[in-house]
Amino acid sequence: MDFTEYNGKRVIVTGCSSGIGGATAKALIGLGAEVHGVSRRRPDLDLAAFDSVDLGDPEAIRAAFADRDEHVDAVFNCAGLAPMFPAADVLRVNFLGTRLFTELVVQNMSEGGAIVTTSSDGGAAWRKRLPLLTEFVAVESFEDGAAWYDERESEAGHAYAFGKEALNLWSMQQSSVLIKRGIRVNITTPGAVRTPMLDVIEKTYPPELAAATERPIGRASTPEEQVVPLLFLNSSMASYVNGADLVVDGGYGAMESAAGHFFNV
Repeated sequence: MDFTEYNGKRVIVTGCSSGIGGATAKALIGLGAEVHGVSRRRPDLDLAAFDSVDLGDPEAIRAAFADRDEHVDAVFNCAGLAPMFPAADVLRVNFLGTRLFTELVVQNMSEGGAIVTTSSDGGAAWRKRLPLLTEFVAVESFEDGAAWYDERESEAGHAYAFGKEALNLWSMQQSSVLIKRGIRVNITTPGAVRTPMLDVIEKTYPPELAAATERPIGRASTPEEQVVPLLFLNSSMASYVNGADLVVDGGYGAMESAAGHFFNV
């Protein structure tokens, strides 16, 4: 694949300080892109611009991006909070903040633009929960969405899975809306990826639980192995790919689907 087309393009990468986001930002810089990083802490990368923003804080997001008018060619949503953090924080970062940020930035995108969002196999069951997720995603504001989850947490379930499920559904909805402006929207579904988040998960949950997600390939992905699918989806080589969920999990989802588990549709 030839990704030289990123040379000179203005792209935004959230979660650029580590993990998949850090690897993606580094790759794009190497390709000559003008990389605008968004994260809570600045990485040691030669970024064209950087905003220290907590995606769990709607006012910080609005303050940073509501009045921006710089053209953006592509967005790589890679920020995420691990499942063991407080439920409200996880939902705010992984869905509500990512949605608000994208809604503000997409105003400065034009035909040919593209958005790709890193989801998780933790949200793979979204098709099974469409009524509840549709109700939640239809709550338009950040603040009202947070209140909805606070009231319905027992029904919605774990904030990490529910937030990723909501992110998947919203992305699919937006793919049919934004394509009318010539902007494509896709997601990737990584499995276990060797990032600081996975290190925390492995220290928190039983070893057999973390090891299960590395089957059948027998290991976790590197962050760099997740980058090329992201670059592809936001490139002109994927000009007819819209509303896709590209699973990059070493076969874990296929194995679970064959066993009749969470990938059933």
